[in-house]
Amino acid sequence: MERSRTLPETRYAKSGDVHIAYQIVGTGPLDLVVVPGFISHVEWFWEEPACARLLGRLASFSRLILFDKRGSGLSDRVPQVPTLEQRMDDVRAVLDAAGSERAAIIGVSEGGPMSVLFAATYPERTAALVLYGSFAEFSSLVATPQELEFMLQFMDASWGTGLSLIRFAPSMVDDEQFRNWWGRFERLSASPGAAMALIRMNSEIDVTPVLPAVHVPTLVLHRRDDVNVPVAAGRHMAQQIPGAKYVELAGRDHLPWVGDADAIITEIQEFLTGVRHVPEPDRVLATVLFVDMVGSTERAATLGDRRWRDQLESYYRLVRQELGRFNGREINTVGDGILATFDGPARAIRCACAVRDAVRQLGIEIRSGLHTGECEVMAGGADVGGIAVHIGARVAAAAAPGEVLVSSTVRDLVAGSGLQFQDRGLRTLKGVPAKWRLFALEHDRPHA
Repeated sequence: MERSRTLPETRYAKSGDVHIAYQIVGTGPLDLVVVPGFISHVEWFWEEPACARLLGRLASFSRLILFDKRGSGLSDRVPQVPTLEQRMDDVRAVLDAAGSERAAIIGVSEGGPMSVLFAATYPERTAALVLYGSFAEFSSLVATPQELEFMLQFMDASWGTGLSLIRFAPSMVDDEQFRNWWGRFERLSASPGAAMALIRMNSEIDVTPVLPAVHVPTLVLHRRDDVNVPVAAGRHMAQQIPGAKYVELAGRDHLPWVGDADAIITEIQEFLTGVRHVPEPDRVLATVLFVDMVGSTERAATLGDRRWRDQLESYYRLVRQELGRFNGREINTVGDGILATFDGPARAIRCACAVRDAVRQLGIEIRSGLHTGECEVMAGGADVGGIAVHIGARVAAAAAPGEVLVSSTVRDLVAGSGLQFQDRGLRTLKGVPAKWRLFALEHDRPHA
């Protein structure tokens, strides 16, 4: 997956002899460190729009510090499974490298126990503690050795496929794009063996005796129906940490950026800054164009890896050349598919035709789909979302090879432009309410 946004710079801190990858985002007055779950990848996080939006919101009121724990992501792989004490040293090393004397800490899921230990050990360096979807002892998740072995067998068989979403984000299991992103996230973050070793280490975690020793302002957040970490684990932590504030949220997804992420960030921002800011999403009317290559898998197999990469680069170059001609804005690419937006539907249609004709010189056929609607502007303008984007994607999926297919909204908006269409009838678009009448571009008749 490629995206048009610029990634934050990844740097390295030394924790003993181990290199710890970290990033600094934002310039707010508060230093805020995110301690991730059992695996992470600071660069791949930004490739998922919802995750990037969550991180962007945190960075909007803080100097956000992200890092990969040793053994995961872009940090050094280590011969032995790290202890909580070693991981605590890694946080201190990252703070030192970032020039931070004191920071608020967010412990996410498995990152919670280590955050608790750090806050209790170094209160002078901990401005506040936030725990999301976390636990004090691993038995909150897996009660028996048999359940642990079942979990490990599942990981061994499915690691890197995205199937573990059933435990982390059940609402996204049927979203192929998100599942592919998650599968690659697993592969980039840790090998199957390393992930299983981390789970075995986690099974020994119990920081319950440390909870009463936390004497920094603490916020505990937990979703009521979290399928991975039972809500009782969050309630227990809040009860045992002196003066902790507990907020229970609706939802069953464990990943904080899936579901109502704004509710989580709003609680965190208010707790840390005293300001409760509920963002109104920026929305803009735009025409979305999806372009997808026909038969790309078969073509890649026929050409071989090197020739396929060369052809893919040529394909992208031609598409971007036409986007530039028609004032289109590339939003992102996924595999061989491209999403772009336009401020006018007629221009978007003519761009789709130009792209189709241009890539045929490479022997490539595409299908295109367009829809005009109100889009949510996300990730600082680098991405768009909302129902209009989903409709555009479904329209493209319904197009035949070489066909430029549009929604009735687009057809109505270009009346008088000289563009002529054939009615393709009412269609049911997967995941989109009601039926939609689609039209295929027949020809572009110049104005009289």
